[in-house]
Amino acid sequence: MTIQFNPSERMHGEFSYHNSEKAIARFPFPFPEDAYMYSVNIEPAVSKIGTIFEHWFDIDEHYLTEMQERALTLASDPKRCIVMPHMQTAVWDFLQMAMEHLSQDYPEYFELAKQGKFWHWVNRPLNIDVHFEFGNAASLPMEPFEFICRQVQGDIALLDQREGDLFMDAGMITGPADWSLNFDAGMSFKQWHAPVPKLAHDLGVFDRALKFLLNIQVGHPYRRLNWTMTINPRMDTSSETFHMWGHERGLVTKDNAGELVHLRVELQMMPRLPISNALLFSIRTYLISLNDLVKNPEWARRLHRVIRDLPEPIAEYKGISRYREPLVQWLSKFDQ
Repeated sequence: MTIQFNPSERMHGEFSYHNSEKAIARFPFPFPEDAYMYSVNIEPAVSKIGTIFEHWFDIDEHYLTEMQERALTLASDPKRCIVMPHMQTAVWDFLQMAMEHLSQDYPEYFELAKQGKFWHWVNRPLNIDVHFEFGNAASLPMEPFEFICRQVQGDIALLDQREGDLFMDAGMITGPADWSLNFDAGMSFKQWHAPVPKLAHDLGVFDRALKFLLNIQVGHPYRRLNWTMTINPRMDTSSETFHMWGHERGLVTKDNAGELVHLRVELQMMPRLPISNALLFSIRTYLISLNDLVKNPEWARRLHRVIRDLPEPIAEYKGISRYREPLVQWLSKFDQ
């Protein structure tokens, strides 16, 4: 599998980001119906060849761009990476899972060789070539969790399972959709989902989702899609940087919505880590401008109807309310 990496993109300041025709074709459009339906929508993570669901860790043309953005974000805010002391086994568990899958699924770009505890890891796109001792943090150029997360597209949370709940006790979150790892670290599943409007009033959905996650077994991962919208192709829309991007919602008009508004879809993967029993919660984010999205007429028509009829509490929660009217006007051109 050959990937044409685009090293010249920027996801901040002077934005320059685009999706190739291949990237548009494999974009995970999240709406199966013309009307928005709230659901947990979890499904088994079965491989689908030629789609974003083919591998556990999806690598695409934006790999170099997103790894550069992650490095810049960490340089300005190291608290985007948090690991509580009791999560070290889970960290090495995740490092092994990521390295094994990347090297098996993308052998052109990643290579892993093992001799007992002594491993050799090669990441060709990022020019990384490291010999290290598995389990020995001092043998790596940085802490193991940060080391591997700097090489995986998408945000990573490691959830410790105890007391009949899941706790966000480790994470590398540099591209969140208006939330903060520094605020949520150590919270339980119920605590960090409290702001979701539907869940806040339907504890049954909440309890069923948690019960399901607690019972995920090793080797049987699950996944779901989540969506929101972002102004400009900005990966880092964290609570900490709201002052940098919040005002951009007021810039949308019926004339520029196609250029400024991006549909933001998260592929959330949930595999059980085999040694630590922690639950991996990965958040792989895909962005597409509406100008690119409407190249698919069916998507264009459906998105217009979904946004037009979206319940106001959901629109407010997803940050769309301020520009929904001009957005609907722009989309209506494609639903005649």
